[in-house]
Amino acid sequence: MGTRYRNDESHSAGRGNHNWVVTRRVFLKGSAATLAGLAVAQLSCTRRTTLGRRRGAARFGIVTDSHYADADTIGSRYYRHSLDKLTECVELMNAQKVDFLIELGDFKDQNNPPVEQRTIKDLRAVEKVFQKFNGPTYHVLGNHDEDSISKEQFLTNIENTNIDPAKSHYSFDFNGVHFIILDANYRSDGTDYDHGNFDWTDANVPPAELNWLREDLAAGRRDAIVFTHQLLDGTGSHFVKNAGEVRAILQSSGKVQVVFQGHHHSGGYSRIEGIHYYTLKAMVEGAGEENNSYAIVEVRPDFGVTVTGYRKAVSKQLAPAAVPV
Repeated sequence: MGTRYRNDESHSAGRGNHNWVVTRRVFLKGSAATLAGLAVAQLSCTRRTTLGRRRGAARFGIVTDSHYADADTIGSRYYRHSLDKLTECVELMNAQKVDFLIELGDFKDQNNPPVEQRTIKDLRAVEKVFQKFNGPTYHVLGNHDEDSISKEQFLTNIENTNIDPAKSHYSFDFNGVHFIILDANYRSDGTDYDHGNFDWTDANVPPAELNWLREDLAAGRRDAIVFTHQLLDGTGSHFVKNAGEVRAILQSSGKVQVVFQGHHHSGGYSRIEGIHYYTLKAMVEGAGEENNSYAIVEVRPDFGVTVTGYRKAVSKQLAPAAVPV
């Protein structure tokens, strides 16, 4: 069709945030110039380059909960559709020349009954699409990423650019911005999620990782963005059980601007002690291209953040967090 559609849906904490979407034909047939104009009519963007860019500027893509598996649809989860949806996402990110692409967990799913080698095959299939992005790629672990394989098996079959393959939580810097990836896929007793040995509502950041987070934030970086799968901004089944401990570390650092989350498929937004918590809608929900979800995040030199949502993802302007000088 080649038609642009306007979506006026916004998160609960904001009104008038818009996102633009286009049909799959535009992505397959449109030029890079056409792609570059999508979803940014009212939100400023910059091309991927460090030439002349002020420190503190970054532009990257986010996607979450693709849940890919070569499996039949269950309810609103169209597992097989995620390969095409992710292909659309990667094509747009390449055309927009974002700095890097990160997925926020539940990258893959499983069949019923679960078969380890079949799950690994599905993981490799979705990672192959993800690696078509022309730049650094990163992963956040979700609970479904260990539902029929181990954490080690997941990490062995994906690539986090220039990150130790054994690390499930890690950090990196880009152009003056510090990025932190958390792993909350531990049971209350500290055991790793492994081959479905867990209750998905029992998500925890263990003491060793909390200590690492505290030290990482104290290591001299001024501003940080955090990525996690399970939610940190509340209590209940979708939230990290010790989320309050994690938030206390983030808040006391005075450096965290935004936390990006997945897991809760309908998305959401909150702000706690000046820190923004943005939950991206899930890719897997709903049939066809019109039910896709992904976004481009632009971090400005003043550390304000613009989220530009595509398809069902919600766009939002996030003011710089009020952090101590």
